[in-house]
Amino acid sequence: MYRIILILGLLTVLYFLLRRALREFNGQGQPEQLPPGKNHMVQDPVCRVFVPRGEAITEDIGGQTYYFCSRTCAHKFQEQLAG
Repeated sequence: MYRIILILGLLTVLYFLLRRALREFNGQGQPEQLPPGKNHMVQDPVCRVFVPRGEAITEDIGGQTYYFCSRTCAHKFQEQLAG
């Protein structure tokens, strides 16, 4: 009797694991993400202030885009990377 209960429990766990794996494989596991708009808030890596993406100062450094609240923070960040 205990063997049947144990087997049914293991089969249930296996079912849910397989279902999760198939959803992730098919791309249904995560909700669709919209691209951030101009009002999306981004954080300055130097002073940690949040600014709207449309108003932020952008710098492409090493193939990655960074967003800053001012030119001063952008220069400080470049100096930190160089030094």
